[in-house]
Amino acid sequence: MKRILPVITVLITLSLFGIIFFQFLWLKSAKEAKNKQVEENLYLAISEAAQTLMQEKNSILPFSKKNDLLFPSDKLQLQYFKPSVIQRYTKDEIYEIIRKAFDKYQLKKIPFEFAISTNSISGEQLLSENFYKLYIDSTNNLNHVFPLEAQTGGGYEGLTNEEMLNVIVPNQDAIVLKEMLWFIIGAILFTLIITTAFFITVRTLLRQKKLSEIKNDFINNMTHEFKTPLATISLAVDALKNEKVVNDKEKTNYFTAIIKEENKRMNKQVETILQAALLDKQEVQLNLKKLPAHELINGALNNITLQIEEKGGRLEVNKAAEKDLIMADEVHFTNLVNNLLDNAVKYSKENPHIKLSTQNVGKQLRIKIEDNGIGMNKETLNRIFEKFYRAHTGNVHNVKGFGLGLSYVKTMVDAHKGTIKAESTLGKGSTFTVTIPLVS
Repeated sequence: MKRILPVITVLITLSLFGIIFFQFLWLKSAKEAKNKQVEENLYLAISEAAQTLMQEKNSILPFSKKNDLLFPSDKLQLQYFKPSVIQRYTKDEIYEIIRKAFDKYQLKKIPFEFAISTNSISGEQLLSENFYKLYIDSTNNLNHVFPLEAQTGGGYEGLTNEEMLNVIVPNQDAIVLKEMLWFIIGAILFTLIITTAFFITVRTLLRQKKLSEIKNDFINNMTHEFKTPLATISLAVDALKNEKVVNDKEKTNYFTAIIKEENKRMNKQVETILQAALLDKQEVQLNLKKLPAHELINGALNNITLQIEEKGGRLEVNKAAEKDLIMADEVHFTNLVNNLLDNAVKYSKENPHIKLSTQNVGKQLRIKIEDNGIGMNKETLNRIFEKFYRAHTGNVHNVKGFGLGLSYVKTMVDAHKGTIKAESTLGKGSTFTVTIPLVS
């Protein structure tokens, strides 16, 4: 697992960057192709509009256009006095002609401005409303301009021989990007999905690795916890088989008591594991009643006092809270206080000094348990309520347990609608503060 995880992470990372890189190249290529297509369509549309404008509209002359009905003088007049595009079309008509050409070449939503100007002395012009504004902006901002000049010069001057059509399409890049909007959104969306899946995968792998380590630690701890009492029971049974012990009632009672005590200890460990399993399944149901917290705390103190005395320590109790009536489950609330006290003794130095105090804070009961033990660093403090996590004790190997005690405490405090806070200084001790709402 240790070797596979980095390899998987590197491969997925390379794949992710490769996908992003080729997505970028694809979008860039698609934009260039779309830009070229728009330019070609614009060229064709403007060319067709120019051809349409060069066709004769219904004649404004008072005589017919049919050659067989015209006298030579009429033909000469028609040739030299042919109306210009500016004279034949209104601004709206020119706009409609260009618009229809744009629509034909799939340029329906593309805005444009146009101008028709003559090269004659009169210098006639027909401009759309914002032509000059866009013309200036397109020059300064490098907007795309599509002029139509004389065919001999490479364009379409000569709607008559003296006229020129200019069409400006502003912000062609913006238009192209707008048309590609859904492609871009799709590419970004799926890239984000792949990236998210990558991080979830890596996080899951790291979590599985962590759970695997926790499982191994748990199995080692469980083996140690059961191995010791089993060895003690085995020795006690062997001793009871001895003839001298069989005939000595006092020694028989002594070894029987050891077997019973070790059996009780093993049962307690089994109960702890089963309790943790029930908490995982959320099958623990609290029997909440109105109970005085001080009486429940006294029950926990009775269980821990002997342990403190055996280590030559001192227990200091200050129940200053005037109101202690809470909604609590008698068994589980006593257990959570007992676990906190047991933890204080377990991680204490020689001659432990443990303080338990209560006080009222608003409509809540605050229970504080302080010790002068080995304390915790910041990393341990952040993880102290995690299931199966145990604080490192350096060279001290006499700390027993599965790392379930504080996890159970946190779960029970939450179930009683309270809060728990841990504070600690490495080498100086720890403080646990439990706050439970009072019964109104």
